[in-house]
Amino acid sequence: MNSPWGWPVAESIHFLGLCMLIGTVGLFDLRMLGVAKQVSLTELHKLVPIGVLGYLLNVTTGTMFLSTAPDQYLYNPAVQSKFFFMLIAGINMLFFYATTATEVKRSEDSASLATRAKTMAAISLLCWCGVIICGRLITYYRPPYYWCLWCQ
Repeated sequence: MNSPWGWPVAESIHFLGLCMLIGTVGLFDLRMLGVAKQVSLTELHKLVPIGVLGYLLNVTTGTMFLSTAPDQYLYNPAVQSKFFFMLIAGINMLFFYATTATEVKRSEDSASLATRAKTMAAISLLCWCGVIICGRLITYYRPPYYWCLWCQ
């Protein structure tokens, strides 16, 4: 990460992972909300592993960023908010797969989807939008140097 190309490469991989994640999970959520009704939910769900791969890329590169400059991340309110949105998105996803996923995959008509499924899709979209917004805000909220306990 401290080489001239380390940070830009990691940042590019992080962005690629985000595109994979939002491009699949976001599309699936939008479909559950009634967008692109001609697309099969079952077929669309087959793309979710691509989103999971994107998430793993993001976790890996995010860990690299955090370990390289922990003082700039741990006390940053944008990072803390990003982690919060990721936590809510993760809980929402676990709840979705525990209670609703089978029913959604069987349904081809978004009008017949339970309100619970649509609510979960909306929560997911809002959380991932929050993650993106907070990720962009990280560079604008740099904590003062004295916040770093181990730097003093």
